[in-house]
Amino acid sequence: MKVISKYFGILLFFPLAASGVSQQLTFQTIHSHAHNIVAERGLKPIAKLDTSSTMRLAVALPLRNQSYLDNLLRQIYNPTSPLYHKYLSVDQFTSEFGPSAQDYDSVEMFLRSSGLKVVDTSNNRMVLDVEGSVGNINRALHVTMLSYRHPTENRTFYAPDQDPSVSLSIPILAIGGLSNYSLPHPDSKTIPIPTGQEVSPEGGSGPGGYWGYDFRNAYAPGVSLTGSGQTVGLLQFDGFTPNDITAYEKETGLPSVAIQVVKLDGFNGVPEYPQYPNGQTEVTLDIENTISMAPGLSKVIVYEAGEQGNWIDLLNRMTTDDLAKELSCSWGSSLGANSAAEQDFEEMAAQGQSFFAASGDNDAYTGLIGFPDDSPNITIVGGTTLTTTGAGGSYVSETTWNSGGGKGSGGGISTQYSIPTWQQGVSMTNNQGSTTMRNIPDVALVGQNVDVYVRGSNQSEQGTSCAAPLWAGFVALANQQALIDGNNLVGFINPAVYASAEGSQYTSEFHDDTSGNNEWANSPSKFSAASGYDLCTGWGSPNGQALINDLATVNTVWRGNVDLTSNYTVGLGRSLTLSPGETTIFSNGAGITVNGTLNVDGTSTQPVIMTASSGTWAGITFTGSSSGKLQDCTISYASSPIIIDTANVTING
Repeated sequence: MKVISKYFGILLFFPLAASGVSQQLTFQTIHSHAHNIVAERGLKPIAKLDTSSTMRLAVALPLRNQSYLDNLLRQIYNPTSPLYHKYLSVDQFTSEFGPSAQDYDSVEMFLRSSGLKVVDTSNNRMVLDVEGSVGNINRALHVTMLSYRHPTENRTFYAPDQDPSVSLSIPILAIGGLSNYSLPHPDSKTIPIPTGQEVSPEGGSGPGGYWGYDFRNAYAPGVSLTGSGQTVGLLQFDGFTPNDITAYEKETGLPSVAIQVVKLDGFNGVPEYPQYPNGQTEVTLDIENTISMAPGLSKVIVYEAGEQGNWIDLLNRMTTDDLAKELSCSWGSSLGANSAAEQDFEEMAAQGQSFFAASGDNDAYTGLIGFPDDSPNITIVGGTTLTTTGAGGSYVSETTWNSGGGKGSGGGISTQYSIPTWQQGVSMTNNQGSTTMRNIPDVALVGQNVDVYVRGSNQSEQGTSCAAPLWAGFVALANQQALIDGNNLVGFINPAVYASAEGSQYTSEFHDDTSGNNEWANSPSKFSAASGYDLCTGWGSPNGQALINDLATVNTVWRGNVDLTSNYTVGLGRSLTLSPGETTIFSNGAGITVNGTLNVDGTSTQPVIMTASSGTWAGITFTGSSSGKLQDCTISYASSPIIIDTANVTING
């Protein structure tokens, strides 16, 4: 039997019927991105695909109880909720939101009856992997698979002759992957290192720029955290050579970090990616940058698929493994929103996983933003040009990475997703952003003059893909700190980042990039860097221990009936929730000094009055002694729940 490529990734998304409720068999037509592209461009087929050739399909079922899940995610990332940072396990998520076993079995039976072989299943019952012939696929989906000449790349691609349709009692939401028109592409560009160049003029210690401990020196100076106990997962569409990683660690003085490879979709793990020769470079760069920022990681898990690999298989495996709490992706697609992938991103957030994606390397977006770069459920990372004091030196400044010719930090306004709640409070007056649609990126980090050791030698890279794995490594430091402090993991960082960045602590926690732009020929007036948030580098790059502490503790909620009698320093943004009859005690021998204001119910802010030994403020009775101190103080509230936001409050024993 002839095999056309390696595998064809075909995704079927099935909205669930209520369990136990039989439905009459229906015949339905499903929207196809691939067929639309062919029709829009007026492309003519070259030939029919050989019906005996093998295809691999990833069949994805949608979640149940979507509105309940949306509400739960709001609660998990709402510091005033009792469910704040109360993450779910894979089993818990599957029980509440995953497709029912009955529906999963029904889809499997349909696929088997269509002549397809089930080769893999998923723990959350969202994905079934099957294999079969093109002939069986044609019959099951009522299409004819055809080949076409690609309009912009020197290759052919395959796509169906029409929108697919199926006879199935469960309605189908969408079918993706029926075409390889858009192959995953790495978000990095290789720059040759001039012969004899030993030190980067921008201050890096590598042959052509920054590498190894340079990133920590710039973004986490003096931080002793190393990511100990944490695991980072990397999404890849190519392989790498382990000896390159070993050589990089030796040259930079980094410790050896364990690497685990998970191969999917029949990939043998051998580089290179034929369509994009820098695929191996991308994989290697991601591993080396991750280790550079978090050299004490327990391990790095590299999830690999080949050129015909499937986004959903990779994302769902990263989700259901739930072994890596910090995840990074430096690959993109020219196609738009992927509703099946969003389900994985939602489950990641529910499980406390942080996912970072490079924002793209082609400057400002002027239309559709390719997947996954405008997803509202992950953190999008832009790129900067960094300057330090010298080789291995400290941070000096940053500007928006823009090399000219349409190569620069990706940023813009989504045409697919409305503005998320955590982005709605951001002023868009000076940055040309939208108040109704999702804006990207969220944050940034160095994206130029970054060294990688690959294929036995050094290369200099530029791209937002340099920045995304560095952010994953940085959050590994924050998660290590959170566990030391006895807190839960950081999880999806955007709600916390936007809340903190809009506060008075912003300048101490972020490097605000206010210079440069990501303008290019097709976008000559958008976008420019601005004070605060902008569509070039988001909020900017991380500023060491201050941001780590905030991410590890920000918006942590003290519930009622707790006794804070030991010396304690409160991170900005913490809050105390008291329900009727609950009491919280502040007490220690030195007294507790309160500077600033308390914010009651998240709305009205009033000065704290503590010049008397006791008093009442906003319905809360303070009992204590000493001017300016709360000593042996009890805060109680008896009528209805109240939230005391201790932003701008410092409590020192």
